[in-house]
Amino acid sequence: MIICPVCDHVQPEGTECDVCGKRFPTAVNVATPPVAQLPELELTPHAGGRDAVDAPVLPELDGTRLRSGPDLPAQVVQDLELTRAAPTGEMPVAALEELDTGRAQDDGVRTPAPLGAVTCRYCRNVQAVGLLCDNCGMRLPRARIAATSVAAKGEEDGWMACPSCHTRGRPGRACSECGTRLQEGA
Repeated sequence: MIICPVCDHVQPEGTECDVCGKRFPTAVNVATPPVAQLPELELTPHAGGRDAVDAPVLPELDGTRLRSGPDLPAQVVQDLELTRAAPTGEMPVAALEELDTGRAQDDGVRTPAPLGAVTCRYCRNVQAVGLLCDNCGMRLPRARIAATSVAAKGEEDGWMACPSCHTRGRPGRACSECGTRLQEGA
């Protein structure tokens, strides 16, 4: 893969960038000259894995390796504060009246669902129909049909609303969206 140094466009091959037109440097095939060995260098060939090396332990070196057996008995540090608390038992839980939940009192006014022409929140294109914006392709904020109107419409033509997802379906069959069995009178 080639990455353009100007616009960071990634492309599989080519001599220039498909986006900005920057020409890529071409590799020059130059034959590498033969390398002569220096006569003063000592060759240290190593064949077949690890070789045995005679390495005696230095007597003046302090060994810090732990022994395999128990070295010392565990000691309790008197001044160490333990983070584990003792069980407290049953404590009464009371609500805090002075705690502000950050919610205002409900005034009953609701924001109406967007009906008719909708403005795309990304490109500000105004569009009357469709779920996707014709300009940028993003999803438009459309309101779904209320479950009560779906149920009322379903009673007229033999369809009913799914009790789980409110998708219209035929009674006695599985819902096409969630798979719940649609039963009459439910």
